[in-house]
Amino acid sequence: MGIDWRRRALVERRRVPYDHAVRPRPQRLQRLPRQYFVALLGRVAAAAAQEGPPLVDLGRGNPETGPPAHVVEALRAAALDPGVHGYAPIRGLARTKEAIAARYHDVYGVDVDPETEVALIPGTKTGIVELALSLCDEGDTLLLPDPYYPDYPSGAALAGAEIGTVALRPDDGWSPDLDAAPDAAALYLNYPSNPCAVCAPPETFAGAVRWARRTGGAVVHDAAYMDIVFDGRDPESFLATPGAKEVGVEMWSMSKTYGMAGWRVGFVVGNAEIVERINLLNDHSRVGIFAPVQAATIAALEGPQDSVAERVAAYARRRDVIAEALVEPVVCEGTFFVWLRLPEGLTADALLTEHRVAVAPGEGFGPSGAGWARLSLAVSDDTIERGAERLQQAFAAVAA
Repeated sequence: MGIDWRRRALVERRRVPYDHAVRPRPQRLQRLPRQYFVALLGRVAAAAAQEGPPLVDLGRGNPETGPPAHVVEALRAAALDPGVHGYAPIRGLARTKEAIAARYHDVYGVDVDPETEVALIPGTKTGIVELALSLCDEGDTLLLPDPYYPDYPSGAALAGAEIGTVALRPDDGWSPDLDAAPDAAALYLNYPSNPCAVCAPPETFAGAVRWARRTGGAVVHDAAYMDIVFDGRDPESFLATPGAKEVGVEMWSMSKTYGMAGWRVGFVVGNAEIVERINLLNDHSRVGIFAPVQAATIAALEGPQDSVAERVAAYARRRDVIAEALVEPVVCEGTFFVWLRLPEGLTADALLTEHRVAVAPGEGFGPSGAGWARLSLAVSDDTIERGAERLQQAFAAVAA
């Protein structure tokens, strides 16, 4: 095989420093924190490359099972239509927003106007940033629960907002005292909680409405795991709380309920003014979501729901395997995570390097996460069993 001179020339050019120095990064980029999950994946990959038994990865929240067959078929069938291969409406197809409004009515008991109270977004991770930009001016405060999802500070950084926290109290069911929470431009909540894996404690949503009325701030409820609840619980929407639509919105995603991670489709639902701000941002920064992906979204929302119940049952079963191995209660009322207090003498790093099991260190989820770890249930049953065995051994080693 001959030398690919074009490729070699490209490699050679890369070795030569640029003559032109680009100006320093804008402050908004310099403010960004280190991306927690990128760093975590790097540490896990480095550990996996070391000699030893195959590493068991319980650190990443990535659904192990994709969407049901009828959803994939809806995507395929729609993509075969020559007419869909152009830009979809920037604000989304009306049918897509009508399908999410129907779901909110039928499943969560919430009436929303699909035209004015539903915004289509490319996943809730995008929504985290767009809502911070839509609700916060430079110097405002964005109030986060502590522990929190590690990507929340990114939105604050890009908006130029300061971060405040309201503690989730483990001795009170990870309940925040919102009546004592400080003023802020916006408050983010997250139930079922990632990472704490609890459903909203009683009065939490009502407390958020009171907070908003007292402070003039907006409430954002990140409901990515709303349908993944255990032990006979029903999904609970923040918007079902009296007054909620007057003060805030809810983010909801297709990723966790239907295994559509990576399809990049989600919604901001609720307060019409906030929804319009998201639509305005998207008017200027996005060109809609591919119509066949929206067709698949409609099929998921309106089609058979058996796969959702099967997912929930699988996660609950795996949670019980972890709990049985550790011979102690674990925190897991919903989501596909377990929030686990590590015993004294055991760290997430030691689990990774000494016991070959990866977890997400609690420190990355805010100051209150120290001493805790998040374990993923979104893996195979075999992986859970091997992980539970290694956790059991690690716990026993520090107890000896």
